[in-house]
Amino acid sequence: MAAEPGPRTVAEHVVAFLAAADVRHVFGMHGANIEDVFTAIARGTGTPRAVVAKHEFSAGAMACGHARAGAGLAAVAVTSGGGALNLVPALGEAYASGVPLLALVGQPPTTLEGRGAFQDSSGLAGSLDGAALFARVSRFCARVDKAAELTDLLPTALAAALGPPAGPAVLLLPKDVQRASVPEPVPSVTSVTSVTSVTSVPPAPTDSTSTARTPAAPDERAVRVLGAARAAGTPPLVIAGAGVVLAGARTELADFAAAAGALVAVEPDAKDAFDNTDPRFVGVAGANGHPSVAHRLAEAGVCVLVGTRLPQVASAGLEGALTGVTVVSFGPDPPFVDGRDDPVIVPGDPGVTLPPVTTRLVAEHGPAPVPAHPGLAHLPHERSTADRIALREVVETIAAAVPETAVVVSDAGNTGCGVLHFLPAPRAGHYLLALGMGGMGFSYGAGIGAAVGTGRRTFVLAGDGSFLMHGMEVHTAVEHDLPVTFVVLNNNGHAACASREELFHGLRSPYNRFRPCDIGAGAAALFPALPARTVRDLPGLATFLADTAALPGPCLVSVETRLDELPPYLPFAGVTPPGPTEGTS
Repeated sequence: MAAEPGPRTVAEHVVAFLAAADVRHVFGMHGANIEDVFTAIARGTGTPRAVVAKHEFSAGAMACGHARAGAGLAAVAVTSGGGALNLVPALGEAYASGVPLLALVGQPPTTLEGRGAFQDSSGLAGSLDGAALFARVSRFCARVDKAAELTDLLPTALAAALGPPAGPAVLLLPKDVQRASVPEPVPSVTSVTSVTSVTSVPPAPTDSTSTARTPAAPDERAVRVLGAARAAGTPPLVIAGAGVVLAGARTELADFAAAAGALVAVEPDAKDAFDNTDPRFVGVAGANGHPSVAHRLAEAGVCVLVGTRLPQVASAGLEGALTGVTVVSFGPDPPFVDGRDDPVIVPGDPGVTLPPVTTRLVAEHGPAPVPAHPGLAHLPHERSTADRIALREVVETIAAAVPETAVVVSDAGNTGCGVLHFLPAPRAGHYLLALGMGGMGFSYGAGIGAAVGTGRRTFVLAGDGSFLMHGMEVHTAVEHDLPVTFVVLNNNGHAACASREELFHGLRSPYNRFRPCDIGAGAAALFPALPARTVRDLPGLATFLADTAALPGPCLVSVETRLDELPPYLPFAGVTPPGPTEGTS
């Protein structure tokens, strides 16, 4: 991309660079020490577009959701002081989950630093050291002290965000530096070759980005191990992670699984890495996943990790079955498989490293049939009765209304357990779950970012605890008329915490049971243009979802559920729940 005439100020320079790098959206919160960036966006050519959130955490979540839904790299811009500090948890999530984003953080003028300036985070004269703070939750962090430094810092930050390893990159921009003149032209982004790894992430699992990749030679050890499994007739088990989605490698994964004769499981935050209706699919790994994954791993001689390091949220319940299996790992970082004998590590982008192995397996062993298996098994859970609406059937009612092209964003807690366990990922869409840090309320910002970036109907599924934290981002969806369906499962409490208090500590949930609130009626009163309702039964939920399916903008439904129902969660499986249960299938 050719250089363009230089803009007048640093803020304009930054915005022009973002446009050149195909960054289409800047999410954030306005404030005195970042307002020049927003003004530059407003006076620009229309790209990037600014989306003002209601909280900096949610603005960061929007940038994460934008990238994870296949809409490309986004930026987040926040002001100094408390605004900057509010961004830290979202950056922590992006860092832990390997999600790229650019963060522009305003700072007080350099002339006031170390002199008692309001919101000073220069680290001078005993003030908070913002650079040290943000360096801990980013792949790259730098203060821009002079306008001339941008020529190097902007491309460096972009490259660091895209990785590998991908994650947030932070530029700290003092107010006076933002206003300084920059005579130089906008730096070219053509040298940042990894920009296509994010901006071309496919929106559908049938698309492939392999044409933009340089072919790799097949890993000979991987070919031998997988070839031996084919010859022995022992299906490997693939566990796919979020790295598959972020790399745009879903087609490559599907082709590889077919060539290897493998069954496929996914880690909790990567349900969309593999078609959940495919006959090879055996469920979600981890503490709130499916027991069928452990059953199939126990029968496999080889476990293939693709785009995952197999963190604890994915390996819980698999520890015994992992003993004695050969581990083959395709991904940029080594897996967490301490104690395994000589794992086969194939570093790099799985979209590059999988295809040559796939080609060799087919050439040497021919096509592989789909292994026979008994299907998904479920953790213990309730079924609805005449007077008890059950989590499984609430989620299944929602699943029936989710289009195949939709984006589903689930939050933490009991709701997240139920959605993860019972709602298949949309076949031609995306499923997002933030488990890097597991912050409650993340789904509201992530869902909005996904809707902004993709234009697709997005379903945000969260509990009342998450709504009370960050549910006012519904206002952002209303302001921008975004196609978001907010579903709040309201049990009037922090149910996951209440269950732990009762089951493991002998308490009767004194801290985590709340006085009832009517979220649907409250949202309807707060936002008169928003279709919003509270429902108390499955037919009411189904009717609301059908009535709002064709809306171009947002809607919200609050489903009254029970605090005493235990979710499908492995640590609760051996505890007698306070009601009728259905055993594993």
